[in-house]
Amino acid sequence: MQFLKSLRSDKKGATAIEYGLIAALIAVAAITAMAGLGSSLTSTFTKTSSTLQNNNG
Repeated sequence: MQFLKSLRSDKKGATAIEYGLIAALIAVAAITAMAGLGSSLTSTFTKTSSTLQNNNG
């Protein structure tokens, strides 16, 4: 019975899980932002490349 009471009062595991969930949420947000930025950069570089080829050709 004492063991169950000590498990109930131990908050270390819950805190670790919360930090893990926060880290996962930040990772998902970062991946989403980088994916959007990546497609924007691709478009910019494609336009720049086309412009340079047209002006030098």
